[in-house]
Amino acid sequence: MDLDFLLEHVPEPQLAAIFGLLVGAVFGFSAERSSFCLRAATVEFARGSLGPKVAVWLLTFSTAVIWVQGAGLLGLFRAEEARMMAVTGSWSGAVIGGLMFGAGMVLARGCSGRLLVLAATGNLRSVVSGLIFAVVAQMALHGWLAPLRQELAGLWTTPGGRNVSLLTALPLRESGAILVGIGCAVLALWLARANRIGLPVLVFASGVGFAVALGWVLTFSLSQQAFDPVSVTSATFSGPSASTLMFFLTESPVLDFDIGLVPGVFVGAFLSAALKRRLKFQGFEGEGQMRRSMLGAALMGFGAMLAGGCAIGAGVSGGSIFVATAWLALLCMWIGAVITDWLVDQSAHRATA
Repeated sequence: MDLDFLLEHVPEPQLAAIFGLLVGAVFGFSAERSSFCLRAATVEFARGSLGPKVAVWLLTFSTAVIWVQGAGLLGLFRAEEARMMAVTGSWSGAVIGGLMFGAGMVLARGCSGRLLVLAATGNLRSVVSGLIFAVVAQMALHGWLAPLRQELAGLWTTPGGRNVSLLTALPLRESGAILVGIGCAVLALWLARANRIGLPVLVFASGVGFAVALGWVLTFSLSQQAFDPVSVTSATFSGPSASTLMFFLTESPVLDFDIGLVPGVFVGAFLSAALKRRLKFQGFEGEGQMRRSMLGAALMGFGAMLAGGCAIGAGVSGGSIFVATAWLALLCMWIGAVITDWLVDQSAHRATA
């Protein structure tokens, strides 16, 4: 991508933030229209159903894989330069953090990305939970919880100071990775047909995956032409939520892709809900629900930072470039969510049945 013209007229940090805003808007609009949510998919799966939520999640994931790996084949992106691939990965962090995040998103009734989308539609429960998620994520990154996170992450790490690529470890070429994505897409479309999901939902579910690929390509292109170092990254809500929070609390805020991402998602989801007339204030139904949501948000905040990403950052963005610890974290998120739903929600249902 030729960015010379843009770089001549827009400073690099502002351009990175604009890219984040663009990617976030595409993500937010598409996620609101498709009701994309890992928590909803895992709960559906936990209750013995491969329904519409699983189909939407699979289609998003497969679309991200196909677009990202296709961009790699075209020379528009190199996964080895991605931030999460270039740092030491943590197997222990992926397992412990993934389980915590999975449990947290069931308790909070939404993953971190879904909370942000719902907050834009007027859901005050998601606003509170999202703020707690951001605060705990910041505490785990640079605050009181950082030593605990570092200790747990250091129990078992990847060798050589870099993460592990499944494409290299298996081994699997980009073309093979695309076939994995196509296989997931075929399954998703079969489930969509079985559950009678309309074409608009499928298009917007694919739009969420496209937003992930767009983030990778834009930040990679900028890193190749910018004078100062630029992190090659994409959609994720653990680090960016913490960074956005600190952006508004510090005297000398710094613009980058992450700072634009969160507001972009909010704006995109708000516009989608406004056009569909789905803007509506909603609050907690009682103290029990509030305590549950707050605990879930805290578990997600710490778990995401420990796992190296949230349901989007590790589960879709990291998964699309075949980061081994991201795939492990995603698996553990599913396991944590399924166990929590069985122990908490299904148990409560059985008790009242």
